[in-house]
Amino acid sequence: MPERTINVTIALPLADDLQDTIRKTHPRLKVTALTRAQRRVYRDGRPLWAGYPEPPRAEDESEEEARERLQPILRDTEVLLTNPIVPDNIVGRAPALKWLQLTSAGVDRLLDAPVVQSQVTVTTASGIHAVPISEYVIGAMLAFAKGLPRAIRAQQERVWRPYWPDELEEKTVGVLGVGAIGARVVELASALGMRVLALRRSAERRITGAAAGFPAADEMLPPSDLTYLLHESDYVVVALPLTPESRGLIGEAQLRAMKPSAVIVNIGRGAIIDEQALVQALKDGTIAGAALDVFQQEPLSDESELWGLENVILTPHISGGTPRYMERAVGLRRYLAGEPLRNVVDPARGY
Repeated sequence: MPERTINVTIALPLADDLQDTIRKTHPRLKVTALTRAQRRVYRDGRPLWAGYPEPPRAEDESEEEARERLQPILRDTEVLLTNPIVPDNIVGRAPALKWLQLTSAGVDRLLDAPVVQSQVTVTTASGIHAVPISEYVIGAMLAFAKGLPRAIRAQQERVWRPYWPDELEEKTVGVLGVGAIGARVVELASALGMRVLALRRSAERRITGAAAGFPAADEMLPPSDLTYLLHESDYVVVALPLTPESRGLIGEAQLRAMKPSAVIVNIGRGAIIDEQALVQALKDGTIAGAALDVFQQEPLSDESELWGLENVILTPHISGGTPRYMERAVGLRRYLAGEPLRNVVDPARGY
């Protein structure tokens, strides 16, 4: 008896060579990559990601043609590879769907969606961002330590303006969240000779990193030690998922607990930090600077005061980007083997 065919649908742009790699994973796979027009219909016209539209092209099929061709594809889909812009009615449109693989690490945009509450297994790409985002964090800390923002401004002004840079060695970094990303930040920071404080949701008391089985960290802290971490740190790295507990975790009081010389780096989610409180803290010198890759509203409004602050590095949610991103995000071998899938979303935990 021939083996059952597994229909896989790719609902986001994916390079041809990577599509071919997926197709060659196993002969049981029937892989369909949606066209540009079909992807727009699938997303109900919403942007691919905040600030990343996929406008129509003259050669695209019409919306009517795309809609007509898309429905039979979704009807037979068993595995769906997609970004977090998922239709609310995807369960009804894809009755055979068993596994929805997101290409994002976070799932906060989908926690209330019917598909997460259904029998469909939803998984994230948590863990694949560890290399690029940890490098981004180290790069941001080095940029502030070496005064690169002021050097770039002086270059643009064609002014020779010497200054005294700093070092990371023996500075203290506090890492909020030690999942795959935070854990690699801890390792890299430790390798640079920094003192590392790591806050972990499951920790019950303050212990050494070695005692916690995490030797790269000097201290492992419970959530109740947040103020201690903020007070001690020269750099604070926010690497938490957005959950009810983490939303608004860093507000005015927490920013005032930080050193005036401290820098905060946020690669988690924008809503973890009270943005208005952060703007004020950056303006009045409560803290020295911020490197922000995520924001409460994305794209960041052109009216945001953050744009004009000289002690801020802003990037448009790109810290996890890498030419190897989709290569790491796509993996079907465990599903084919009937093994437990990784990073299954648990609505109760919020990730």
